[in-house]
Amino acid sequence: MIQTVVFDTKPYDREPLQGASAGLDLEWRFMDCRLSAETAAAAHGAQAVCTFVNDRVDRPCLEALAKLGVKHVALRCAGFNSIDLAAAKELGFSVTRVPAYSPYAVAEHAVALLLALNRKIPRANNRVHDLNFSLQGLVGFDLHGKTAGIVGTGKIGRIAAQILRGFGMRVLAFDPFPSAEWAQQHGIEYTDAKTLARESEVISLHTPLTPETHHIVNAQTLDLVKPGTILINVSRGALIDTTALIAALKSGRLGGVALDVYEEEEGVFFEDLSGQILHDDELARLLTFPNVLITAHQAFLTQEALAEIARVTAANLAALDKGQPFLTDTTLT
Repeated sequence: MIQTVVFDTKPYDREPLQGASAGLDLEWRFMDCRLSAETAAAAHGAQAVCTFVNDRVDRPCLEALAKLGVKHVALRCAGFNSIDLAAAKELGFSVTRVPAYSPYAVAEHAVALLLALNRKIPRANNRVHDLNFSLQGLVGFDLHGKTAGIVGTGKIGRIAAQILRGFGMRVLAFDPFPSAEWAQQHGIEYTDAKTLARESEVISLHTPLTPETHHIVNAQTLDLVKPGTILINVSRGALIDTTALIAALKSGRLGGVALDVYEEEEGVFFEDLSGQILHDDELARLLTFPNVLITAHQAFLTQEALAEIARVTAANLAALDKGQPFLTDTTLT
């Protein structure tokens, strides 16, 4: 039997994991706290830990886990920037992730954010609940005929691009590893990053966080965009330099920003902080802009995605128990 301590869990995590492990020789211990070097002791007696996007699985954490006899880290997400892979390999850990739980969930959320932001839907909804039926200040623009720029054409980026093509948008794409066949099939135009920034009315980020993509949206790139451009990020918060983003919003360079991620979201997103003081000054400033729409890292949150995350995670842990290969495309070390 594999005992796994699951960190940073909510009820919507626990139920699918319990369902996916039915008939498997797995035992879960669910924790509310995030995994870090300070909380690693909670994994005492376990063979594996299961982590999410804001757990801090750095070298000190891995060293603490290794002393406890933990041998496996199961990431229940696609991104792996939260773990020190070199340290994990050195210390003998196996590491798995869920590379494609539901690209539709994330891509559809990006488009939902775009539509809601462009057509001022949150503001309009708030007004009518106050019996204010004025349309003043609610003017948006047609997406049809406009240009969208997709940064990163993995599974999520491709689906987002195809949805926007369905709206009749011209879609530009940038990716270091372009797929010419896919682009031709769907009428997508690959171009360089600067051209995408200059020609797009909508820019949506769909790339993993790596040293190369850290702050890929910065003051220099924002200087290239058309006035009034809408920026969408459902990938990783640190793709955007928040200080530069705020400056572009204050100057009017950006017409709107929709974020499902934020570079300093750890300790804020996924938590109920109502009634407390928000100590993050930049996030507090972003929340003051009427043309900024923020959701708290919920793009993945569909029934289908949660079920697939649980299925792959449980299957990998069952394979660990039996000494079998992990599922295709999940092993990182």
